[in-house]
Amino acid sequence: MSQPPIPLLDHLLGQPSAFTPEDLIAAVRAERALPDKPVPPVCVLDFDGDLTDWLVSVRAVLPCADWGCFHTKMYVLDVDGMSCGIIPRTIGGPYAVLVAEQLASSGARVALGLTSAGRVSRSLPVPSLVIATQAIRDEGTSYHYLAPQDEALCRPDVTDALLSELSSLDLPVSSGLVWTTDAPYRETLQQLEQHSDAGALAVEMQAASLFAFGAARQFPVGVVAHVTNAVGHTEEQFDKGEAQLSFEILKSICRAGRRMLTGLERGRNIDSHTA
Repeated sequence: MSQPPIPLLDHLLGQPSAFTPEDLIAAVRAERALPDKPVPPVCVLDFDGDLTDWLVSVRAVLPCADWGCFHTKMYVLDVDGMSCGIIPRTIGGPYAVLVAEQLASSGARVALGLTSAGRVSRSLPVPSLVIATQAIRDEGTSYHYLAPQDEALCRPDVTDALLSELSSLDLPVSSGLVWTTDAPYRETLQQLEQHSDAGALAVEMQAASLFAFGAARQFPVGVVAHVTNAVGHTEEQFDKGEAQLSFEILKSICRAGRRMLTGLERGRNIDSHTA
């Protein structure tokens, strides 16, 4: 007797969605009488949310009144004269992609994420930053966007922009493979060894999902992992340092988004001249 297909691995990827982010945005705008105005072109997902709490407490951000989302609040931060959207607590692949879909449909041009992460590579310093270039797909959301395969990839222009801006910070910065999981409390020592041997630097919960969404929708996304804990790490765990350091990381991520916008506009101008 043949086994039925596994639903997660059997999506009809070429078929259109029955429910779209545009539908939800229209419903929110109608209910709240919001104008049909675009959000800032560069938006950052603050997966933990404590940095956004601090920004609100020191009055460094203002609410974005034009964000048509039932589930989240957006704040606006000025970085070098550029308005950037900040959305806190979008942790996990499903939630991150739900919000990224709505950002792409609301006028955003680039979505970047800042997440806490655990060390996988034994050589990685703690604390440090990891710019995810690809992600092991040990989660579910990516399979709704891309056919089953081992890894989801980030666009090189996104990782290059992030590396250019983050390298000047007072933290070690690496780029490479991360492991995305849906179940942080089911990480086993065997998995840590396996993924470390495969070259993974850190483990987090969003990158593979966002990269698959970005590839399917042709929308630039990136993830920066702040590695703050590790199995066997004897010093203080989960310490991200002073809020000001996280703020500097955030501003560098926003500047990377601006680099991306410049590159996108340059590519658009080249295409228009060659058409």
